[in-house]
Amino acid sequence: MNNEQDGAQWVYCPICGSKTRTKVYEDTVVLNFPLYCPKCKTEVRVDIVQLKMTVSK
Repeated sequence: MNNEQDGAQWVYCPICGSKTRTKVYEDTVVLNFPLYCPKCKTEVRVDIVQLKMTVSK
């Protein structure tokens, strides 16, 4: 994830590393979110808490 001026960060694909169309903020909590990557066309469930992303199982 990349730092932005307003505290928001773009979410990057855990498979290919490209930027997705999803943006999160420091206070965003996401559990079992279906993250879609337009580049590699995969969908991965992720958890994002305090700007740290982990792949859900």
